Amino acid sequence: MKEEKSSMGASAVVDVGAMDAEFLHYCKVKIELEEKMTKEAMHLYGVSKHILTSSISTFGSGSADEIKRFWLAFVVHCVTKLSKLEPKKEKENQSPVTLCQIVRAFQLNIVEFFKEVPQFCLKAGYILEGLYGSDWERRLELKEMQANIVHLSLLSRYYKRAYEELFIINETNGLGNEESAGRYRFGWLLFLLLRVRALGQYKDLVTSTNALVSVLVILTMHMPTQIRNFRFAHSSLFAKRSEKGVNVIASFCDKYHTSEEELRSSFERTNHLIEELLKKKPSPISHHLEKEALDSIDPEGLTYFEGLLEEKSCKLSLELLEKEYDYVIKSRGEIDERIFLNEENSLLGSGSLSGGAINLSGSKRKHDALCSPTKSVTGPMSPPRGCGPTSPTTLANHLAPFTPVSTAMTTAKWLRTSISPLPSQPSPTLQKFFSADLSANITRRAEIILRSIFTPTSRLDPIWAEQRKTEAQKLYYKVLEATCVAESSIRNGTKVVDLVPLLTNERFHRCMLACSAELVLATHKTVALMFPAVLEKTGITAFDLSKVIEGFVRHEETLPRELKRHLNGLEEKLLESLAWEKGSALYNSLVVARPGLAGEINRLGLLAEPMPSLDSIAANLNLTHGSVGLPPLPFPKIDSLCEDMRSPKRPRIEQRSVLVDQKQLKSPLREHLQTACSPLKSRLLPLQSSFASPTRPNPAAGGQTCAETGIEIFFSKISKLAAIRIRTMCERMGLSQDVLEKVYHLVQQILTQNTPLFFNRHIDHIILCSIYGVSKISKLSLTFKEIILNYRKQPQCKSQVFRSVFVHWSSRSNTGKTGVEHVDIITFYNEVFVPSVKPLLVDLGPTFQKLNKSVEEGSTAQGGQLPGSPRVSNFPNIPDMSPKKVSASHNIYVSPLRSSKMDSLLSPSSKSYYACVGESTHAFQSPSKDLTAINNRLNCGRKVNGKLNFDMVSDSVVAGTFGHQNNGILNLGPKPIKVKSEPHD
Repeated sequence: MKEEKSSMGASAVVDVGAMDAEFLHYCKVKIELEEKMTKEAMHLYGVSKHILTSSISTFGSGSADEIKRFWLAFVVHCVTKLSKLEPKKEKENQSPVTLCQIVRAFQLNIVEFFKEVPQFCLKAGYILEGLYGSDWERRLELKEMQANIVHLSLLSRYYKRAYEELFIINETNGLGNEESAGRYRFGWLLFLLLRVRALGQYKDLVTSTNALVSVLVILTMHMPTQIRNFRFAHSSLFAKRSEKGVNVIASFCDKYHTSEEELRSSFERTNHLIEELLKKKPSPISHHLEKEALDSIDPEGLTYFEGLLEEKSCKLSLELLEKEYDYVIKSRGEIDERIFLNEENSLLGSGSLSGGAINLSGSKRKHDALCSPTKSVTGPMSPPRGCGPTSPTTLANHLAPFTPVSTAMTTAKWLRTSISPLPSQPSPTLQKFFSADLSANITRRAEIILRSIFTPTSRLDPIWAEQRKTEAQKLYYKVLEATCVAESSIRNGTKVVDLVPLLTNERFHRCMLACSAELVLATHKTVALMFPAVLEKTGITAFDLSKVIEGFVRHEETLPRELKRHLNGLEEKLLESLAWEKGSALYNSLVVARPGLAGEINRLGLLAEPMPSLDSIAANLNLTHGSVGLPPLPFPKIDSLCEDMRSPKRPRIEQRSVLVDQKQLKSPLREHLQTACSPLKSRLLPLQSSFASPTRPNPAAGGQTCAETGIEIFFSKISKLAAIRIRTMCERMGLSQDVLEKVYHLVQQILTQNTPLFFNRHIDHIILCSIYGVSKISKLSLTFKEIILNYRKQPQCKSQVFRSVFVHWSSRSNTGKTGVEHVDIITFYNEVFVPSVKPLLVDLGPTFQKLNKSVEEGSTAQGGQLPGSPRVSNFPNIPDMSPKKVSASHNIYVSPLRSSKMDSLLSPSSKSYYACVGESTHAFQSPSKDLTAINNRLNCGRKVNGKLNFDMVSDSVVAGTFGHQNNGILNLGPKPIKVKSEPHD
């Protein structure tokens, strides 16, 4: 079962001597590093070049020369960002080397650089840690820089679309017209300097958009009359009016979903910036009403700068802005953000960042590519491509198109209108569930945890941080109240569930607070605190957070669809990899539920560290009871009946030994878990069961421990996620239903019988290897090259999945290797996967069909499975995406969602699937209300002879378009086809 590795990447022998000289030439000549920096760069290059030369075939796509240049550029960037060397004092004009300079010198582009960087960080991480300390990754700020690039790309397109709508552009020359291009560039530069001067380093997307809209207001007020694409008195653009005339700021707020208070504040900062940089003196706009044909405007709160955008004045102003921005770049810039004015700039390149979240190519860009943080979804409301700025339909449309920026602004409006007005303390309804002591404890914890997340720093503005903290606090109390009401209504027999164990559970509250904070951060799309920052700040793990996501979606009915998608994307990330990472609380439950795995878990050192105490977090923040006005804890910080009684301050070794010893007291998890789609009794248990101590018995689950119940639920979610991905992969490659079921069965068997293969890995590692293994057993001519080629088309694909797989070689390994290594997926398949699952693969051979048949016959004859026979898992009946008939008396069908949108909405947990019928009929409205509105509309439509006035279509015609089903199992239809070879990694 060996597979040639030549298809995994570039295969070439690197001339080390030539590469040494070439790198030195780049440093001294092309980038012009100073002497000390050059020496440091050569040192880092020298101690790391063996990584490149020994495993170049496992790196990115393209030729060996391209991969080499990516590596050298990464080395220079690390040195310029992490070096503690001071530039020579005699060189006063010495400016820091920017990323733009580096990628330009190496003839690369920014998009491709960030796509390749994660692989380099993984390979060279231990070297960088040794040279620059354990915080090298935080100081490198790669994720923040990437997010900033994504935001600027979105904002530049948003600005261009708004500019074309507001102002007339010469259709022949477009923005290439010198005068028009100058005004266009003036607006973008003013926005960039406003971000630097007024927004500091926290630059979230929502605040940046407010700043950009304030610049649009300035341009609107000062643009010469002949260039405007509107008239204040007659344009539908200005919907908000007062007795004195058009309220310009309120109209822009209405159109772009901004907060009037924040926009006015940003408008004042923009005016101040113009005064400071351009030396313009403002005057009341009322002095210029007649002259500028602004007599239809309400002048209150507006200022005017004489001749700001007149041809001569604009040219001089543009030169001043360029000079100021040049200074900014030389002093502290990383990316010259002026490059975003030209969408086809070669320095930007083409491709996608954020796992396909945004397409930066000018020709293939979709307007709403970032509607979901993890998927690319094209909305039906996107403007048509050839709609010019003077199109008659442009100004008639009151609503901005659904773009990533407008979606973010709409979501922020929900936070502003639905959450901000709420009290920042528990409501009277919530207080009914608390005792006085419990209430004080909960408010104190919320203050400390949220302050730890939103701590003002050099990168977080204090006012902004306090506003976001307050929003998260209000959302936390709102959802906590809904959760308590729902949990209290659940009965265990005739006894109402007691909420005290849940409300005194420290981990539960931290998960709720983390989820609230994450939603606030996702709403603003901040650069400074990206997931999983909330996990690190609160001391919980991905496995913990996965327990509350479903509840958040269910209990917060007003949650916008964008945030539901964000939680859905988070849940997938948690299930596919984050919950399996080292230090996850999943392993603390596994050693109780599956005692046989304890040895391997301890060998790999996977157990979670003790959760830091609330007092230690407060101490790190220098919070005292007096400084935040919080009372001391009214009772000991012990999660009554729900948490282990061990002190979190005890050493890690003691925690592990206690946990492993307790496994002997518990019954093991059932040998075979239930299938992913069978109803689980434990799904109906109160939330507190999920957060109870792993060793506690779960009386509602047949004598299982809480760990066994939790692992069973978690594994069922994993199985559902795997089923969805297996089906899409098999459909893409044209594989038969028989192969699909074998792959799914193999993954199920590995999950239940060989669980360590998932440890510290991505579930797609197992899926890809299982597809290849089954294809070999089934004697199909399918290569790993073809599998990876098709996997690259999957929405969740990241190249690191097949380039880097964690392996911890044991002393018993046949390879002779020891220790930890990251290898490509073919090496993992040959050296680890096959030796581990060979018996399971053999079972999938010719005897598999006989076994299936005998089990079915035995089940039919005896009403159950044959005694002692292995359990054969059928492929789950996951939702069919064929059109569905929704009326018994009429031929009315609901069409399936687009595949790209379906992928973004599907989740491995049926409880957290979000039904959508097209787009929401109203902002923030739930899908159930959408369905009600549709039904009401249909009922009102019966006006023609008591029947709906629809063109009727025969049932047989529609049925002919359906995908056939067989016993509830999807028929994938097409026969296996030969996959055409394409460029690959």
